[in-house]
Amino acid sequence: MPKFLADEDFNNRIVRGIRRRSDEIEIVRVHEVGLLGEPDPVVLEWAANQQRIVLTHDAATMIGFAYDRIRDQRFFPGMIAVSQYAAIGKVIDDLVRIASNENFQLSDQVVYLPFKDR
Repeated sequence: MPKFLADEDFNNRIVRGIRRRSDEIEIVRVHEVGLLGEPDPVVLEWAANQQRIVLTHDAATMIGFAYDRIRDQRFFPGMIAVSQYAAIGKVIDDLVRIASNENFQLSDQVVYLPFKDR
């Protein structure tokens, strides 16, 4: 099961919703691990060292630093960029679905939520 790191600006209602849904999904917030106020590259390095997928709403900078890591071929467990305008319940559903899918692979990728239902 993947482990997550919620970025500084990530909606805490989503984090709480995931925690309520499943005790098995490992999710921490940057302030819980001493990264509050740290630059994005430091947060990404910590996430890589801990093998945690980064959850973010920060399309302005965080995603660019993620692509820099991928381009530079530095290990990157992945990032999930979540629209700030997405319905919270839908995002929680998508993240729980990702966490429960044993075949879901996100290394060196950035994916965007919410998923579009087909």
